[in-house]
Amino acid sequence: MFLDLLRRRNPAFLAAAADLHRNGDLPANCYALDLDTVAANATAIRREADRHGLSVYAMTKQVGRNPDFCRTIRAAGITEAVGVDLQCALADWHGGLGIGHVGHLVQIPRHEAATAAALAPAHWTVFNDTKAAEAAAASAAAGREQALLARIMAPGDRFYRGHEGGFAAEEIVAVADRLDALPGARFAGVTSFPTQLFDSAAGRVVPTPNLDTLRTAAAALRAAGRGQIEINAPGTTSVAVLGMLAEAGATQVEPGHGLTGTTPWHAVTDLVEEPAVLYVSEVSHLWGGRAYVFGGGLYVDPVLGLGDTRALIVPAGGGLDDAYLVDVEMPAPEAIDYYAMADVSNAPAVAPGDTVLFGFRPQAFVTRALTAGVTGVRSGAPAVPGVWAADGSTPLRLDDIDTRTHAVGSTGRQS
Repeated sequence: MFLDLLRRRNPAFLAAAADLHRNGDLPANCYALDLDTVAANATAIRREADRHGLSVYAMTKQVGRNPDFCRTIRAAGITEAVGVDLQCALADWHGGLGIGHVGHLVQIPRHEAATAAALAPAHWTVFNDTKAAEAAAASAAAGREQALLARIMAPGDRFYRGHEGGFAAEEIVAVADRLDALPGARFAGVTSFPTQLFDSAAGRVVPTPNLDTLRTAAAALRAAGRGQIEINAPGTTSVAVLGMLAEAGATQVEPGHGLTGTTPWHAVTDLVEEPAVLYVSEVSHLWGGRAYVFGGGLYVDPVLGLGDTRALIVPAGGGLDDAYLVDVEMPAPEAIDYYAMADVSNAPAVAPGDTVLFGFRPQAFVTRALTAGVTGVRSGAPAVPGVWAADGSTPLRLDDIDTRTHAVGSTGRQS
């Protein structure tokens, strides 16, 4: 779906990626990010959020916590991130973003609470009293008071399998009192996930019961005499849902795929955000009427189901007008994705080294792919400022390796 979207709404990015791969600036097994479009998307989200008084925390896991991506959205006005886990928060911090939220979806392990506290997160989600005590103690030791969000759940709420957990929503007033009593912490509000999801029958994003659970809990807290209650409402976030979330009482939103125009809603409707991510590979070899294409990042987020996959193969020396649109057999989910197999029975000129471009909804952080921002697509002068590993760190390059000593990096070199 997203390859068709790229071809229609951002063909210049496809062309730039093909040229940059051909020149050796974009490697195979790499998620490329159109930073010009990311900036425009982030600006649109920031502007609409400001109109509704919403705090915005960026989710960066889907693009591998790419530091150039982080710097781009910061310049566009989204200055804080949500760390889906502690590693995500650390990468975002190193990428120049403040930490707006930790602990959700993944709680902070007990011996790493001090590390999380050192990041001075604006909000820290806890699922139970034990985790609240750990967060409070670490924050007190760091000399600060931590605002805690309580993850809550009620009968009928919707969770992805393996995401369950939290305080009973009907006990939220007592929970808030207990969190306030912890030295080094204070109760700040409530959260859940997902609070909205794409409904394929309706063709749009709709609230889940979780959002009403948050709203009911906030009402109970206000009735008990509490004032400002933060309502953190993540899930399928784009400009199109911010008004609905504000009307429901949300105060914090966490766009992720909205920043790259790859939410499920973007797949079927032209929303404000434009597509800004693609996967770059190349043909390794030919066998049996198929082109074997390098993998490593062929994890397709299954939120839209596992449908057929297609790719563009751009022959060496050619452009998009010369590209072949081919069907691709992806590796089975239980297999290691060394290669995908493209049917080139009707693409006789395909050869090893040709560029292969995919458009799908990524989750780069669970892969062994690289990520790279691309600047200048809109001005016609595309360039790659850096290539990064899927955890946001810099991958090794040839000049980092001293073949005489087997040392890595400048500190390991010997004269």
